[in-house]
Amino acid sequence: MRWLVQPNPNPETVQSLAKALSVPSVVAQLLVQRGVTTFDAAKQFFRPDWSDLHDPFLMKDMKKAVDRLQDAINNNDTIMVFGDYDVDGTSAVSLLVHYLQHQKMEVMSYIPDRYAEGYGLSQQGIDKAVAEGVKLLFTLDCGIKAVDLIADANQKGIDVIVCDHHTPGEQLPAAHAVLDPKRPDCNYPFDGLCGCGVVFKLIQAHASTMGIEVQELQPYLDLVATASAADIVPILDENRVLTYFGMQVYQQSPRPGLMALLGERKQRAVSVTDLVFRVAPRINAAGRMKHGTYAVELLLSDSIEEATKRAEAIEVFNEDRKTLDREITEQALAQIEESGQTDKASTVVYDPDWHKGVIGIVASRLIETHYKPTVVFTRSGDVLTASARSVRGFDLYAALSACQDHIIQFGGHKYAAGLTIRPEQYDGFCQRLEEVVSKQIQPEQQERTLSIDMEIPIAEITPKFYRIINQMAPFGPGNMRPVFLSKGVVDRGYAKRVGSDETHLKCSFVAGVQSIDAIGFGLGDALEIVQSSTCDIAYVVDENEWNGKTSLQLNLKGLK
Repeated sequence: MRWLVQPNPNPETVQSLAKALSVPSVVAQLLVQRGVTTFDAAKQFFRPDWSDLHDPFLMKDMKKAVDRLQDAINNNDTIMVFGDYDVDGTSAVSLLVHYLQHQKMEVMSYIPDRYAEGYGLSQQGIDKAVAEGVKLLFTLDCGIKAVDLIADANQKGIDVIVCDHHTPGEQLPAAHAVLDPKRPDCNYPFDGLCGCGVVFKLIQAHASTMGIEVQELQPYLDLVATASAADIVPILDENRVLTYFGMQVYQQSPRPGLMALLGERKQRAVSVTDLVFRVAPRINAAGRMKHGTYAVELLLSDSIEEATKRAEAIEVFNEDRKTLDREITEQALAQIEESGQTDKASTVVYDPDWHKGVIGIVASRLIETHYKPTVVFTRSGDVLTASARSVRGFDLYAALSACQDHIIQFGGHKYAAGLTIRPEQYDGFCQRLEEVVSKQIQPEQQERTLSIDMEIPIAEITPKFYRIINQMAPFGPGNMRPVFLSKGVVDRGYAKRVGSDETHLKCSFVAGVQSIDAIGFGLGDALEIVQSSTCDIAYVVDENEWNGKTSLQLNLKGLK
């Protein structure tokens, strides 16, 4: 792994900001690196305000969507809310269903079966809407490419409102309204919303027509924060505001379903990290292993007792997911070695029996070992379906666009996508993808890197320093938790491998006249480095709770 230390910003700007804010220069430097250079900008950064949200009616088709929704309320139309089976989709469905129920609307939710229907709006969903007499259909976190299906819904007398955040195809669907900040003709100031975020803008717009202030909608923001964290959208601009107020809901009164997923973790402050590594995988496990409806039912639970029972069922799904994840990853790694792909620019693996629900996770796992754009296929009926993941800086969506002659359909983002091909297209796809990636990928994109904010003496890590750094939360893409470098540190002699398989590293470093504990997940093999006379460490500052006591701890990201 190559360590990249960020260049020092203008020292005069740093000192001026440090003086204006009365903070250490280290903190001021972190802010300047994030584009925060003035007192007012820092105030907005540290204390996001509701006024920082954009006018939802700036989004193309928003007025059409709100007017049609109000007509549905006035006419008591039956509404179907159709959403994807991942965290973003199920959170979006839960949000809109909850809001519409408060409007006394008759509303039904629909999550497609991952295996029987696949991703996005389905014919089965439209047929169900027709059978139930649905007049208005919302597609959430999907729909932007469902041109033919939405045309079919129109012919059957159903109005469709698309709420999506994925990149549109060449043709927009002929829906009643298409809310997607990424559509080319949309001038909304921020296009980084997740699908659930787009839905929140819809209810913000509708609520405003009834004189409801956006602050009154804050109870919905625990769902938006969860979806934003899980979908890895940039925690900048509007997403920072929504996540900031969403985390307040988590600290004060999260909905029962989320509280049940947190379990004992709710006893202390909840962070975005908890959403990414505890809440999101469990919500996703429902759609991966069973059905996304389980997640919606959990998120809409009225009581903690009901939510706890549903969360226990989902926990079983998650344990099953972990087992499959490990088994398939081992098989895929063996296939890479046997097929001689280690020297290629891309990785493509396939097994007809791999579980469709975990191939996205497996793709991410393979990148940890073989750092290159990766596609994992399995069989789904008469076609092959795949999840694809990319490496830092490489636009996977653009690469797949260049392979369209070998693909039935695809969709996604720069770093994650899904695709479907016919079995006879497999060899051609592999060859074409390798040609595209080998031609487009840059040398620096083929090497795993660790971005480091700055070098500091380890003695500067104090409880006060940690408290100030923590005020920079919520962390996420665009505002990652700061990574520090300390050189020439000395272990106190207690370093050891820990964990059931001894893959983790536990140690303690001298910090002035004090010492500070450190944990390195997956860094057990670095024990000899720590036991040498001195070493350089890259880390984030964290807290560790043990036997009721909380202390500072370094979460190691690398050692040299």
